Amino acid sequence: MQIALLIFMFILGAAFGSFFCCQVRRMEEKRKYPKRSICLHCKKKLKWYDNIPIISWLVLRGKCRFCHKKIGYAEIISELASAITLTMLGTTINVETANAETWLQFILITIFTLSLLFLAIYDGISGKLPTIALIASVVLGVIAIIPSFITNFSPMPFISAALFGGIYLILYLISKGKWVGDGDWILAGAIGLVLGHPWLALVALFIANFSACLIMYPLVKKSKNHQIYFGPFLVLAFVITYTFRDIILLCIS
Repeated sequence: MQIALLIFMFILGAAFGSFFCCQVRRMEEKRKYPKRSICLHCKKKLKWYDNIPIISWLVLRGKCRFCHKKIGYAEIISELASAITLTMLGTTINVETANAETWLQFILITIFTLSLLFLAIYDGISGKLPTIALIASVVLGVIAIIPSFITNFSPMPFISAALFGGIYLILYLISKGKWVGDGDWILAGAIGLVLGHPWLALVALFIANFSACLIMYPLVKKSKNHQIYFGPFLVLAFVITYTFRDIILLCIS
């Protein structure tokens, strides 16, 4: 059953990654597209078997079946990243021993994570974090912590949110938006809230900044005007920290 859950989460993540990437493209171009997906180059409608997440991109080698122009890497990266993210999330629950409360918590965290994935894909493609989606992630974050907050009444989630979001807010104000974007502190606050512990927020902070510097340094070095979009790295930090939260807290204590 555990393996079945992980397979389901992988497929679910890939499907949502594909869907989110498609919607971001449509929102950014602000054009009216038909309900079915089309090639952005030749405008031909894609067949259903060309829309299978991950598999279709690999079979077509990242090119349109009709005009043979490159589709791009955003799609495959979004699908793989989302699939791996939800699969990692699936390891945080034991199917054999989970009760109703545990399943409810897991479902709420999964929904919250999906909202983060949308923000990460949007930020990765456009370099922006839409306000409505940010507000939605905060609301979903609050809903996600309700079951555990009722069981263990503690101010820790709010301290964690204030710490994580506050650091990014200070960086934003000091740099006047040059170091981090105006939506990064809100996203960090929502993540800190769900992580629920100041130490986990600090670990996520380190992972986000370290991974951003490690991956983006070559681009920044090549182009001095290149701006780092922290959204994807904040989401990466959340997934890693949340998945291994028990181990992290055990090591710290």
